[in-house]
Amino acid sequence: MQTIEPDTGGPVSDARGPTFTQLRRLTLRDACRQVARSRRFAREALADWGWDRGDTAEDAVLVVSELVTNANLHAGGCHELMLRAGDVFRVEVYDGLGDLPQPLRPARSARPGRPGGHGLRLVHRLADRWGVQPVGRGKVVWAEIDAERLRTGRPGPL
Repeated sequence: MQTIEPDTGGPVSDARGPTFTQLRRLTLRDACRQVARSRRFAREALADWGWDRGDTAEDAVLVVSELVTNANLHAGGCHELMLRAGDVFRVEVYDGLGDLPQPLRPARSARPGRPGGHGLRLVHRLADRWGVQPVGRGKVVWAEIDAERLRTGRPGPL
């Protein structure tokens, strides 16, 4: 497993891991409007878990949107979206392409104001942690936002 922490952009590991008490799963293989469905699904989960107030909840929905969009653009579509709640809000996007995204490098082709090339940079800036792990023939790209940020609206690691 490769974990990428926002402050460094380099791999880190944490054997302790978060504790989850809630789980929501949305199957998206071959579904239409995957990104819109994923955003709605995330908003409903955040509301049910009492984490739907403030800018941090909007950041969480944006992270879901970006990860599902990336799966659609670069990995043949999202097969499944899993949301977990506990010590952290964890977004997991499963696809069927085993190519792993590389740690972020300085963007040469991605320019501010132009579409494309910014999705993982947004995830990197908004999430407390993110990473990628091979799963079967595909992979899971995941991101975590600390639950305390969602409860209090405390700004993220920007």
